[in-house]
Amino acid sequence: MVKAATASTLAAALTGSECYPHAARNVELIETHISWVFLAGPYAYKVKKPVNLGFVDFSTLAARKHYCEEEIRLNRRFVADLYLDVVEIRGSAHAPRIAGKGAVLDYAVRMQRFPQEALADRLLARGELTPQLVKEFAAYLAQFHQSLPVFHPPELHGTPKAVLQNAMQNFEQIASLLTESSDREALDALRSWSEREFRSKNSEMQARYSAGMIRECHGDLHLGNILALKGKLVPFDCIDFNAALRWNDVMSEVAFLVMDLMDRGAPRLASLFLSAYLEATGVYSGLSVLRWYLVYRALVRAKVLLIRARQPATTAAEASRLEHAYQGYLSLAEGCSHTGQPRLLLMHGFSGSGKSTVAQELVQAYGAICVRADIERKRLHGLPALVRSGSAVGGGFYGQESTDATYTCLADAACTIVQAGYTAVVDAAFLRRAQRTQLREVAAALNIPVALIDIEVPDEVLRTRIESRTAHAIDPSEATVEVLGHQIATAEAVTSDEGLPIITVNGREGLTLATIMDLSRVRAAAAAD
Repeated sequence: MVKAATASTLAAALTGSECYPHAARNVELIETHISWVFLAGPYAYKVKKPVNLGFVDFSTLAARKHYCEEEIRLNRRFVADLYLDVVEIRGSAHAPRIAGKGAVLDYAVRMQRFPQEALADRLLARGELTPQLVKEFAAYLAQFHQSLPVFHPPELHGTPKAVLQNAMQNFEQIASLLTESSDREALDALRSWSEREFRSKNSEMQARYSAGMIRECHGDLHLGNILALKGKLVPFDCIDFNAALRWNDVMSEVAFLVMDLMDRGAPRLASLFLSAYLEATGVYSGLSVLRWYLVYRALVRAKVLLIRARQPATTAAEASRLEHAYQGYLSLAEGCSHTGQPRLLLMHGFSGSGKSTVAQELVQAYGAICVRADIERKRLHGLPALVRSGSAVGGGFYGQESTDATYTCLADAACTIVQAGYTAVVDAAFLRRAQRTQLREVAAALNIPVALIDIEVPDEVLRTRIESRTAHAIDPSEATVEVLGHQIATAEAVTSDEGLPIITVNGREGLTLATIMDLSRVRAAAAAD
């Protein structure tokens, strides 16, 4: 077997095309802190470094073989066609051969090669990571998480005690690599915050564990581990080497990608992803622990960078770059530890006015979370978002009892969102005074600013939009022209005595800078009061 002392020799040799049983001109090497990936012809070969870093132990040949097999098993949950098999590396460290003759030196995961430009971080850098791709991925991830078996994980992984232990281990491992006292002080401040915040959220953590929110997740869900394949985003390269880091609260997994998007200068996409994920699951209570997990995940990335910077083979220039990136994650973690000023924004308008479009803009502009009546109504009745109910206007599905239950659900979700420190956007028609009063009272009870976003669109435009939407059946809304007529005939106009600041939006123009400024003034006025 290959020893650690000869590992770099083996890695260097595997860049030679003669090592492969197929054509492999110009073999490329990609290195991480725990592996080498060789891009050779139509395939990629991933070799695990013989390291023991505490949280990962590849120090024996048997361990590396085992974790190669685990990598295949676990990642086929996401992209079965990408992960092919485990192959042997035989020969000598100076002349290794994939599937060759001689003693077994090591093992490699053989994957179908894909262009590096298809990675989600590359898409983002080119401006091609669209909101639609992000929303679709959020829905995919929510479905994946919900499809996982719900039972207590093995060896008590994911318990509050284990989660805190992992976080504290991060601090210890980072501290052991620091040399400057100022760096230690910054790290100590984050450690103190993490301990305090965890104590305050311990009951929520325990409740989520008891409710089965700990699943065998991906474990390392950042943009570099997401691939554009056949027009969709899919994860790959999940954590295979440490079950404790894979068995996570699903919100810890969500936090990783939210944090990564924020770090890469895409906070609007981060907010869109988070809101879309929560909309798909309906479990808004996860927001109560999100901030803690954001800090935790930022420090996970910080630790990885610092480990890479301290490895012997890292050049001085690369070490300097990695240390700078480490500082960036430390600053991000500190920023994520602060709670913002939440508010409650109520959409208002007839079907077809574009409420949902404006609501999604508000999500991105304010880092808000949207809760949508069309989806929550269907969730209450056990229907997926795009399945048609077949109910008529005023029928059971759209009757008064169902509508009242829907608005109560919206109020509860909005309360949960705001109490977690996030702005809530409630995407509903709010055509009745009682519905508006119900949500205004939520804002009053929580002492937060509230505003009504009134979408104005001519009736003829509403009808045209609804006819087009009905024909394509690609939206959760089931509103028809008949429904629109009923809304117009029965709507209760907003009056000044309701105490709701109103921001008017031209439904043909969408959310403008002026509207955003109006909302900012609402917030400032409320703060002054």
